Amino acid sequence: MKNKLNVSIKSPCSENYNNFSPTKAGGFCNSCEKEVIDFTNMKPEAIINYFKLKSTQNTCGRFNSAQLNSFNHIPKTNKRRNLIGGLGLAILSFFSFTATQAQDTKTDTTDTNSEVKDIHQEKNISVKGTVLDENGLPLPGTNIILKDTAIGTQTNFDGEFEFPEKLKKGDVLIFSFIGYSSRTIVINNETASPTIEMEVNMDTFACVVMGKVAVKKVYKSKKNK
Repeated sequence: MKNKLNVSIKSPCSENYNNFSPTKAGGFCNSCEKEVIDFTNMKPEAIINYFKLKSTQNTCGRFNSAQLNSFNHIPKTNKRRNLIGGLGLAILSFFSFTATQAQDTKTDTTDTNSEVKDIHQEKNISVKGTVLDENGLPLPGTNIILKDTAIGTQTNFDGEFEFPEKLKKGDVLIFSFIGYSSRTIVINNETASPTIEMEVNMDTFACVVMGKVAVKKVYKSKKNK
C-alpha cells in the first residue's frame, strides 16, 4: 500500500529567489512566469498535505536540502506517540539512559569481583534520542556511527534513534546528514544518574535548493500478519 511521498528537485533553478516579487506562499519568478512556493519553514506534515492535492503536483518550490526526503504519510489513527514539537531552535537533543541491572547478592565480595562488576557497569550505557535541525524539526535519515567501527543506525521519520549496542564511557558517536557538518558526541557518564542528556548544535551548509518539484508515490507491500 502507498505510505510515502518522495520529494526531489530534478532540475535546480539558477534564478535568484531574493529578486522575486513576494507572494503569500513564496515569490513570483518572472523568468518562468510562475509562483515559487517557499517550503523552507514548513514541517514534514505540511509538505505531505500540500502535495496530496492534485492541483499542486505541477509545482516549483524552494527547499532546504535537508527537507528533500521520502516523507511518510501520517496515518489518521496513530497509536504511536505524537510527533515532537515546540522544542528549542538550533538544538539537537539526545536523550540517553543507563540500563541498570538488579543485583541481590548478599555474600561478601572480593577485590576481583569488584573489578568485574565495575567493568560490567562501564559497558551498559544505552543511548537513544532525537535529532533536530536548526529549525527544531526532526531530521529523518541521520546516520549515527560508532567511531572506528561499522556499527550504527539511522533516525526514523520522527528523527528518533536508539543505538543498537550498549556503549561505554569514552566511546564516540558520529552524527552525519547531507547538507550538515558532521558532529561528534563523546559518551561521558560522570554522574550516578541513569539518564544522560546531550545537546548539540548542527551547522548547515549547502542550504537551499530551488526548482520544479518531482513528487513520486512510493509503494510498500503489505506484510502478512
